[in-house]
Amino acid sequence: MKTDRLAPWAAYALVGVGALIMLAPFYFMFVFATHSRTEIFSLPPPMWFGNDFLANLKILTDRMPFWRNLGWSVYVAIASTALTLLFCSMGGYAFALFDFRYKNALFGMVLGTMLLPSFMNMIPTFMIMDSLGWIDQPRALYIPGAASAFGIFLMRQFVGTSIPKDLVEAARMDGCSELGIYWRIVLPLLKPALGTLGLITFIASWNNFIGPLIVMRSPDMYTLPLALRSLQSPVNTEWGALMTGSAIATIPLLVLFVLSSRQLISGLTSGAVK
Repeated sequence: MKTDRLAPWAAYALVGVGALIMLAPFYFMFVFATHSRTEIFSLPPPMWFGNDFLANLKILTDRMPFWRNLGWSVYVAIASTALTLLFCSMGGYAFALFDFRYKNALFGMVLGTMLLPSFMNMIPTFMIMDSLGWIDQPRALYIPGAASAFGIFLMRQFVGTSIPKDLVEAARMDGCSELGIYWRIVLPLLKPALGTLGLITFIASWNNFIGPLIVMRSPDMYTLPLALRSLQSPVNTEWGALMTGSAIATIPLLVLFVLSSRQLISGLTSGAVK
């Protein structure tokens, strides 16, 4: 009996320790954002918040167009999320409820693209963006990945398990157009999956470093990950300013995750289980 009572507490303790270990980097990032570079590298390092946040913010804004870079990150993340939700929901709806020739083969090809390592796309992506004249343009960051294989797969699974085919057939018999069925019937029922995919896409776009590194040339056009990386130098890195920028860039993601974590779990479980 004692063993049965101790087992849940042991599990909670283990999870608690793991949570503290995972949260420690975030805590120290916010703490170091309020200290100068000298204080950060002192021994022992600071364990509580200091008074240099505004000084670090001034260094950050003097050395880079931080607020402009932040605006570009917001714009690219929102545009990428909106386009991904639109095209992936359309693709998932088509693969789940339409019957057409080579349907399974095409869907297999879509899933096959998930097996390709991301580094294989770097040179082709640059060549295509250069031929289109999109180098140093934000559209080069959100248009190429607007129809992701993972998004189409997630939407197909959710549509196939949550939207009755008879409902769609009834709407067709009533004279509703295919676009009307998608917009009025299918899309409202996809809210859990849309919330999940939207959160995943927004976070991936916000944290994207390789994409801007390939196609962006002007510091004014950098998104935050690339802009913050440009602050690092071999001998004179202002780590307090860098931690300040990283903390500001992390706050929107933390707020978004806290507000939508339940939606994320619900969408993943309902869309992946048949």
